[in-house]
Amino acid sequence: MRVITGSARGKRLLTLEGQDVRPTTDRVKEALFSSIQFELEGSRVVDLFAGCGQLGIEALSRGAAFAAFYDLSKGAVEVIRKNLEHCGFNAERYSVKQGDGPSLVILCDKKFDFCFMDPPYHNGLYEKAFAAMESAMTENGVILCEHPSDVLLPEAIGSFTAAKDYRFGRIHITKFIRG
Repeated sequence: MRVITGSARGKRLLTLEGQDVRPTTDRVKEALFSSIQFELEGSRVVDLFAGCGQLGIEALSRGAAFAAFYDLSKGAVEVIRKNLEHCGFNAERYSVKQGDGPSLVILCDKKFDFCFMDPPYHNGLYEKAFAAMESAMTENGVILCEHPSDVLLPEAIGSFTAAKDYRFGRIHITKFIRG
């Protein structure tokens, strides 16, 4: 796994080992960021269920002003911090917290332009995460939600509407926008 482009281009990222870890493939990540590349500069992003932090790190590398990383796993949080240090990002540009992402984002005093959401599959966390993002997103906020093809997300969740669905074999990324 590596950072695709930007200031940290080519940097290899650490990841946790195990069956519960599902890093986003470079092909999927590249397509996801191509869809938002002109909107990312200067934005604020949150990487919920961050894992190794690769989506938030890619956003920082491509010019996002700030990224928040939330993950329940202590090991994941350690890996995220190591990856951020390895990429050389200024500590003022990010925040890393261990805990339940949706609960932490509700407590955050910042508003986000983009949310990268990749919750553990088949755990019913999508609704909880979307509910948390209602108050944490800017007026034009975008949620990019990764999910398997057998998980069907509704056309609308709260104030967010599915605008586009990208398919990569068994993996989908659905782009939700306000309104």
